[in-house]
Order: sequence, then structure tokens, then C-alpha cells
Amino acid sequence: MAASGYTDLREKLKSMTPHRDDYKPKVSDYSNGRKRKYHDSEEDYSDYEEQREVEAQKVQDGIRQVNIFSSVDCAHIEAKIDDVVSKAEKGLYREHTVDRAPLRNKYFFGEGYTYGAQLEKRGPGQERLYSKGEVDDIPDWVHELVIKKLVESRVIPEGFVNSAVINDYQPGGCIVSHVDPIHIFERPIVSVSFFSDSALCFGCKFQFKPIRVSEPVLFLPVRRGSVTVLSGYAADEITHCIRPQDIKERRAVIILRKTRSDAPRLETKALSATDPPAATPERPRILKPKRSHRKADPDAAHRPRVLEMDKEENRRAVILPEHRRKRGSSSENYWRRSHEASDSYDDTDDNSNSARKVKMRRH
Repeated sequence: MAASGYTDLREKLKSMTPHRDDYKPKVSDYSNGRKRKYHDSEEDYSDYEEQREVEAQKVQDGIRQVNIFSSVDCAHIEAKIDDVVSKAEKGLYREHTVDRAPLRNKYFFGEGYTYGAQLEKRGPGQERLYSKGEVDDIPDWVHELVIKKLVESRVIPEGFVNSAVINDYQPGGCIVSHVDPIHIFERPIVSVSFFSDSALCFGCKFQFKPIRVSEPVLFLPVRRGSVTVLSGYAADEITHCIRPQDIKERRAVIILRKTRSDAPRLETKALSATDPPAATPERPRILKPKRSHRKADPDAAHRPRVLEMDKEENRRAVILPEHRRKRGSSSENYWRRSHEASDSYDDTDDNSNSARKVKMRRH
């Protein structure tokens, strides 16, 4: 060691790898319980945080929250929401009034519109109002118990609301990030929460299988009976959503909006000569609500599966000679059936003809 001029092995290793002095490990900052995104420097990170704070303030400036519904008011309105759910289950609403989704049902009144998977062309700006009369009118109790109190409290002007939507969430339900269609609805957007407390999140990104949601730019608690009014940046320039983790109990929200006079609308389909007329011209026919998911068939799991290749083998078995049939049997189901069939025969007499076999019934 002395001959090489180094008295400490660490000094020798350090001289051999001088570039390691400038190396800084790329670690994540877990301060305040949050995982920080990677940035090249602390200065970049501070700029990123500052931008998020500025955006959060813009969102906050476009939000107004008021409490005008007491616990007694909430209980009365919640009973009416249960009546809506009951009527929908009995099929007493028009077809487009009810829209079902896993852990969330929507009930459109006054005006309804196409969105999500219902769109012929996906993307913002493709939403369309249904033709007049496609959804049921706004119930009288919504006018008396909800809209009237909002007008008296000067949250909205009289005659503003012509669209009311009830979203009924079960625990774990959600609605993905979106902006209420600007070409469909005027601003502001007013919502009233019932049954339980929850939260509205802004600026989240959803990923699926499994479902994951990024950290919000702004987390807004919404209490039972609270009124939330969105306008400006909060309504138009950033998405909002309901995360699954924020619905711990059943929660319902009544969304009150006004449609634009120039909002695009689906064209009314003319009745053909073969269509039966309605029972009464004054009252439209009652249609059962559409269901977006098929009911499972309990006997489906016990039916034998027949693959297309098995069908092909059966067709070939009629044409090909026996020695070629055996070589051509490549289907897994065909192979399994042939072995099960061979095991299900019981030879009662060793000396008897091999053709005399009794097939056992499989249970």
C-alpha cells in the first residue's frame, strides 16, 4: 500500500472513480405523506408546486358553497329520492330518464343528453340533448323542496333551472373526470348533496384495471345538505370527479342546470307506417328503464363449451377415414372428450367382444 502512495484503500478507490463525487441518487420526496414526481432539480420541483398552488387558487375562486338545507329538509328530500328509485325499478319512467351504471344510477328530468358510451363519436363536444319529451318532467317536489329554496337564498335566479339530474351512488361508486359540456349547459352548475358526506376532486386522472386516481389539484369536501356552485375556471378549465374512495356510504346529489338555447339536439325519428300508435296521444307510453348490463345466466357454467375447432373436427370426422381422424384431433375439448369417453366405459367381461361396452352417465 505504501509503494502505491495510498495508506487507505478508500482513498485509492476514490481516485479510481472521481466521477462518483458528483453523483446524486434520484430519490422521491415523501415529505408530508406524498410521493413527489421526479424533477431534475429542487428549483424545478418548487416551480411545479407553485403552479399547482396557483391553479388550485383559480379553482377555489370559481367555487361557492352554502348551507341552506337542515337535517329535517335533507330527510324529507331523501325520502323523495327513494321514491324516484322505487318508481324506476317498477319501470314507471320513460326510457331515457334512467341510466344505470355499476354502483351509480342517473335519473334525468326536464332535459337529458347523450354522453360516454352512448355517443356515436367519442370526445368532448359530441354530446347531444335528447329530443323534447324523451325524458320525464322535473318532479314537483324538486321545484318545491330544492329549487324554491335556492331561489329564495339568491343562489340562482328564478326560472333558471330546466334540467335536474339525480346521481345515486353506492359505496365505492364514482364518476370519472369530466367537464360538464360547455355547448350544452349554461353556467353556473349547482349541486346539492344528500344521505352522506363526500368530496369533489379537481384535476384528477383516472386509470383502470385496476382503477387508480391521481392526486387532485384541489380536494373539496361536500357535506350532507351543502350546496356547491361551480363557475369560471372551476366549471370550464379543469375537470372534476368523484373518486371511489370518497364514497364510503350511499350518497345522492341533485344537479341543477340550464341548457343553452343553441345546444345541439338529436333529431326526432319519424315513426314508420309499421310502428304501432301510442295508446293515448296526450300521454306518452310508459317504457321500462334500459339496463346497461345483462343478467348472468346461472346455468351457463354447467353447459359444455363447444369451440369452433370442435365443430370442424366433427365435420371432418364424417369425411375422413378413421386413421386420419385420430391424427387430426388437436382441439383441447376434443381431446378431453375422447379421454373421458374412454374412461366412462365399463367392460363387464374380459373375454367378451371389445365392442360391447356400456357408457356410464357422468354426474
